[in-house]
Amino acid sequence: MREIMIHRFKISCTKDSLKAIRCFVTFLFSYQMISIRSVFTSSLMIAAVIACKTSQKPTTTQSNTANPIIETIAGKPVYVSEFNYVYKKNNASAKDAYTSASISEYLDLFTNFKLKVKEAEALGLDSAESFKKELEGYKKQLAQPYLTEKSATDILAKEAYERMKEEVNASHILITVAPEADPADSLKAYNKILELRNKAVAGADFEKLAAENSQDPSAKSNNGNLGYFSSLQMVYPFENAAFNTKVGSISNIIRTRFGYHILKVNNRRKSQGQIRAAHIMIRATAGMPAADSIAAKQKIEEIYARLQKGEDWNQLSEQFSEDVNSKSKGGELPWFSTGRMIPSFEDAAYALVNKGDYAKPVLTPYGWHIIKLLEKKELEPYTELEAGIKTKVARDSRSELNKTMLIQRLKKDNTFIEYPKAMDAAIAMADSTLLLGVWTKTVDAANNGVLFTINGEKYTTNDFFKNITSFNRRAREAKNTSPAQYMKTIYKQYAEDKLVAYEEAHLETKYEDYRMLVKEYRDGILLFQLMDEKVWSKAIEDTTGLKEFFKTNQSNYKWDTRAHASIYSLANESLLGNLKQELKKEKYPVASVIFANSFFKSGKMELDEAAKKAADEVVAKMKTDKNYLLQITGAVDSKEALLKMPIAIGRANVARTYLISKGVDSTRLMVATAPLVAAKKGEKAKDQDRNVVYTLYSKSTKALENIFNETAPLNLQVTEGVFQKADNETLKALDWKVGEFTTNKDGRVYYTVISKIDAARMKTFEEAKGLAISDYQTYLEKEWIKSLKQKYPVTINQPEVDKLVQKK
Repeated sequence: MREIMIHRFKISCTKDSLKAIRCFVTFLFSYQMISIRSVFTSSLMIAAVIACKTSQKPTTTQSNTANPIIETIAGKPVYVSEFNYVYKKNNASAKDAYTSASISEYLDLFTNFKLKVKEAEALGLDSAESFKKELEGYKKQLAQPYLTEKSATDILAKEAYERMKEEVNASHILITVAPEADPADSLKAYNKILELRNKAVAGADFEKLAAENSQDPSAKSNNGNLGYFSSLQMVYPFENAAFNTKVGSISNIIRTRFGYHILKVNNRRKSQGQIRAAHIMIRATAGMPAADSIAAKQKIEEIYARLQKGEDWNQLSEQFSEDVNSKSKGGELPWFSTGRMIPSFEDAAYALVNKGDYAKPVLTPYGWHIIKLLEKKELEPYTELEAGIKTKVARDSRSELNKTMLIQRLKKDNTFIEYPKAMDAAIAMADSTLLLGVWTKTVDAANNGVLFTINGEKYTTNDFFKNITSFNRRAREAKNTSPAQYMKTIYKQYAEDKLVAYEEAHLETKYEDYRMLVKEYRDGILLFQLMDEKVWSKAIEDTTGLKEFFKTNQSNYKWDTRAHASIYSLANESLLGNLKQELKKEKYPVASVIFANSFFKSGKMELDEAAKKAADEVVAKMKTDKNYLLQITGAVDSKEALLKMPIAIGRANVARTYLISKGVDSTRLMVATAPLVAAKKGEKAKDQDRNVVYTLYSKSTKALENIFNETAPLNLQVTEGVFQKADNETLKALDWKVGEFTTNKDGRVYYTVISKIDAARMKTFEEAKGLAISDYQTYLEKEWIKSLKQKYPVTINQPEVDKLVQKK
C-alpha cells in the first residue's frame, strides 16, 4: 500500500515534472494502434528510459561525411542517421529489431510524423511565442542529465550499496541553524552542540540530553531515537556520521541543512533484506467517530478469527479488505526494506518467520492490518540495483557533492577566471536593505569591474547587482546572517548559475544525443498542437460528422445482455429473512448521524438564528449524498397541545421550506408530527418540547449494511449495479431473468435480486459516444495523412532502407 511506504527522516526529493511527452505521440506509435491515453503513458516511460541512458556522460558530436538520404518529403531530404538514431533508441531491444518488417513499419510511422511536422511548419506554428516558451521548458528538463557528474554518481552509488548491507540504530540531538546564518549565529549553535557533545562523551544519559535539549520536535516523544535505518534514508552528512561511528560511541559534530547534530550509534546489524508481504486492511484513522473506530477493530478481529479457523486468505481479502489497490490480489504489497514502512507495520512483518505466517492485527495511522509473510530475500547484487540507486543518489542530499564536482569541471572546461578585487568591492556594498529584500544598486562605468569570465565572456558588477533582485524574496526568509555574509552566499550562487547556464546554452553543439532529443521534443510539440486541431478536438466538436460516422459504423457498437442487480453477501442463512423484511422498507435509518433539533419559542412558527444553524448542518449533510432522505418531525409543548391547533405540522413545514430554500430537493423531504401530549393540571410547559426533529434515512443499501454489521462486522456486504454477464462471478452462475436467487459459496449466502434484464442491442449514440469519438479520430487521421501525402510527395530510397536490415 503506497501511502504507508514512507521515509522516517524527511528528505526533500523532486518528482519528475515531465508531463505527457508530446513528441512521441504519432512518431513512435500510430494512433490507429493504441488510444491517446495509452500513448501518453508510453511516452512517459520512454522519457524515463531516455533520462536513464543520457545520465551517462554523453558522447560529443562527430562529423559524418557519409550520410545518405533515406527519403525525401516534398523534395527535402531526410537522412539515414536521423531515422536510425530514433529507430535504434526505441526498437533496439525488440525481438524483431532490424528485420525488414520492423524497419518498414517504423519508417511508415516516422514518415507520417514528418509529414505532420512539415504541415505545422508550413502553417507557422513554430514561430508562435507559446510554442517557443513550451520548448524552452522541455529543453531545461532534457538538459539535466548532461549537467551532472557521472564519476561522482558512480562513486556515491557504490558507497550507498555497500552501506545497504547494514542497518544502524541511532539517536541524535539537533540544534537548528539556517544554512545561510551569520558566522556569529552559526558559532553560537556550534558551541551549544559542542557543550552537549562534551556532556555525552563524559557519560551523561544521551536520551535525557536529547529529550531536554534537542530541537528536533520528535525528540520529546522518542528521546532522539530514530530507530533502524540504512543507506539513502537520511541526509547524506548524517548518514556518513552514522556509518562511520562505532556502536556506543558519540559522533563528531555534523552540519546539515537542518543545523548541527551529534548522534549516538545504539546498535548495528546485518541488513534484514527485503520482504514481500500481503495484508488485509480495515481503515481506522485518528479523529474518526468513536463508533466507527470500534466497528473497525471489531471487523479486523472477526477477520482474524476466521483466518484462525482456516478460512481462505484470498477470499477474505477480496471480500473485506479496504485497501482497494491490493484486495483483488490477495492483499499483496510491493517489496520493502527497513525504514520504508510505518514502524509498527514493519516490525510485525519482519517478525514473521515462515512463508504463509500472519501476524495478529496491527494498528498504524492508516488503520488495522493483518500481515502475511509471502517471501524474504537478501540484498540483490549491485548490477540489479544500480539504476535505482543512481536515481535516488541524484535526488537526495548527495546531489550537493555531485554539484560541487560539476562546478569544478565546468570551471576548468570553460576557463572560469575570477577577479577577487572586484568581488570584494561588490560585497562591501551590501547593507541592511539586502536582508529586507529591497536592496538595489548600480555603479558607474569606472567601478563596474569584471567579477569573472567564462571562456572570455565577461560578467560585471552591474550584471551581478541586477540579478540580486531575484533573491529578494529569499532574503526575507534568511535567518541569523549579516548583509556581507548573505551577499557572499548570493555571489557564489550567481557564479555557479552562470556557469551552468553557459554550459546549457552550448549543449546542442557539444552533444548529439541532446541535440536529437531537443529536435524530437520540438517536432512533438508542433505535432500535438496540429493533431489537436485536425483530429482530437475536431472529432469532439464536429458533432455532425461524428453522428454520420456513428450511423455508418453502428454495427461496431453493441451492448451484450445486461442485468440490473443487487447482490447481498450474508454471513449465514439465518440473516436472510431479516434482510428481506428490511428491503421492503426501501429506506433505512442512518443511525450514525444525529442532528441537533431546531427549537421554537412558545406559540411561534419562525426559525430563529439558533434554529437555522441547526438546519444548516442538516443541509450540509444532505448535499453529501443524493441517496439521503430526511424526515422532519414537528412537535409542540404540553400547553400548545391543549389548543388542538396544527402547530406541530406547521413547524415541520417551516423547517422544510427553509431546507428547500438552501438547495435541498423537496422530493427528499418527509414531514411528520410527534404525538400530542396535553398538559396535566398545574404542569408547566417544557421549552425543549417545542422543536423540529431531523431523522436521516438513506435509499442506499450501504446504510442497511451498516445496520446488519452492528452485531458482527461481516454480516452483510452489498454490491449493486448494471452488469454484463462476465462482470460478476455470482451473476455468472445464475439464470439471467428477473427474480430472486439464493446461492452458497465459500461459506457465505448470496441473495441476488435481478430487477430488470436489458436484451442485447445496438448502443445509442450517447451510449457509444466515447468509443465512437476515438474511432472517428482514427478515421480523421487516416484521411488527413492521405491528403498530406498528396500535398508533400514522399520518395523512399529503398536501397538505403534495405541496408538497415540485419540478417539473424
